[in-house]
Amino acid sequence: MSQQIPLDESAVASQNEAAQDGTNEVLPDVAYKRLAVSNLAFIGPQNAGDGGWVLVDAGVMGSAKLIEAAAAARFGEGARPVAIVMTHGHFDHFGALEALVEKWQVPVWVHELEAPYFNGTASYPPPDPGVGGGMMALLSPLYPRGPVDVSQYLQILPSDGGVPPLPEWKWIHTPGHTPGHVSFWRERDRTLLVGDAFITTAQESAYAVAAQKPEMHGPPMYFTQDFDASKVSVEKLAALQPQLAITGHGAAMSGPELGSSLAELAREFYRVAVPQDGKYVIHPARVEDGSAYDEK
Repeated sequence: MSQQIPLDESAVASQNEAAQDGTNEVLPDVAYKRLAVSNLAFIGPQNAGDGGWVLVDAGVMGSAKLIEAAAAARFGEGARPVAIVMTHGHFDHFGALEALVEKWQVPVWVHELEAPYFNGTASYPPPDPGVGGGMMALLSPLYPRGPVDVSQYLQILPSDGGVPPLPEWKWIHTPGHTPGHVSFWRERDRTLLVGDAFITTAQESAYAVAAQKPEMHGPPMYFTQDFDASKVSVEKLAALQPQLAITGHGAAMSGPELGSSLAELAREFYRVAVPQDGKYVIHPARVEDGSAYDEK
């Protein structure tokens, strides 16, 4: 079982009073919403209107109406995003994607190595339910592994690190949890949207997921395919010394405690974030041809 790096409560990102629907604004143009077990983010100021904002990730299955309602409350009735950008393609991040693009008909931006899981040509390898402990891990063989098919709307993030619908932001390749996992970084206020590159709850545990007590963790173990690559990704993000981070699971974090705890996670990654055994610890799943994992 993993060990956690506890965070002082003061490290929880300063949030305005949550909207009635549970959307948490952490900056004037950045908010996030928890849907069941995962978070998504809204980038754009309140009342931005149609085409004035971007959705980051797409929640769990069955949540499209909740996402639409939260978007309408924040940006205006009927306001569509200019685009959806995805950190990666696991079920708890793409759950409402197909329904949303059918409704909104907007582009979906992904890393080129993640594209097969969004164009219907590849599924992720099986999870490893024996790592990390906890009910969420034990139930992981039941979770969908994709793919979804939004190929009509799919766009590949450019190689220069730019995010076309978000001119102030850069994408950072943070593989390990998945091959094409990306995080999003805004230099001017040192803000990170990290997906599952690291998280702030013990996602393997149903109790921790419900309680949402802030703790610094590596990516969810049962779906992480390459722990060595994940360590490098955490080191890369720690080196940025972020001021604010919104993770795919758990509360947003901010302040000096975020930086110090993330640096500690990078230093102690093999001790606190990697299981002692497990099929992807010894034999990481690899991308052989750019379109699918080798599941040996």
